[in-house]
Amino acid sequence: MTKKKTLPDVTLSEDGKLRYLHLDSIWIQGSMWIDKPFDLHLEYIQRMMAGLLFLPEVSLKGGHAMQLGLGSAALTKFCHKRLRWQTTAVEINPQVVAACRQWFKLPFDDARLSVKLNDAAQEIKLAEHAGQVDLLHVDLYDHTADAPVLDTQTFYRDCFHALNDGGVMAVNLFGRLAGFELSVAKIEAAFKAQPGDGSIRVFKPTREGNQIVLAQRNPVLASRDELAARADVIEAAHGLPAKKWLKNFSKR
Repeated sequence: MTKKKTLPDVTLSEDGKLRYLHLDSIWIQGSMWIDKPFDLHLEYIQRMMAGLLFLPEVSLKGGHAMQLGLGSAALTKFCHKRLRWQTTAVEINPQVVAACRQWFKLPFDDARLSVKLNDAAQEIKLAEHAGQVDLLHVDLYDHTADAPVLDTQTFYRDCFHALNDGGVMAVNLFGRLAGFELSVAKIEAAFKAQPGDGSIRVFKPTREGNQIVLAQRNPVLASRDELAARADVIEAAHGLPAKKWLKNFSKR
């Protein structure tokens, strides 16, 4: 019999203005402005929302967001409270869910919010998710923060199938300086991306080293002017730095 893997304990820290979530280490797994709990604090977390630039406009009025890996629930709360989208979050560690509800203002499940306690690799395969997701956030790290715990072509292909026709996946590839190109190659293969077709867009690294990759199922190419107009809408509606995003990523 194989020994069941022990999940890391959750710890918290604060500096007066910000509250941080840790997984049995000094690494920050998420953060929250204490007086603005539904804002997105970290730059890379804001960039995880950049898929909004490429979604059909109707999606801004009511889409379906899914997070694989809860962290401090920043993206889950934003999609549920600010976008008012149908929101599904998947987290394997029950301590993380409990901490988010007690200390990070994560609401309890309701008609638009579902927090599932499951392995992301298993959950994303379920038929109920196929073709249902507009914006998929993948941010899966353990307490060592060395590399994503799920980083295979098979996993990314399952993510592809969960997206609707124009849906976008955003992946955080922090900590993979040596293997970053290998990870992107797996995503490209899973999405059957061709050079320059708009399927894959890559952000420059943040100062902390987080590098966000966007992958879209069946992309529709937009002009720079069209993207700039969409960025203006996103900034006005949701306070996200969407115009800045346009300067920080490029097509593969």
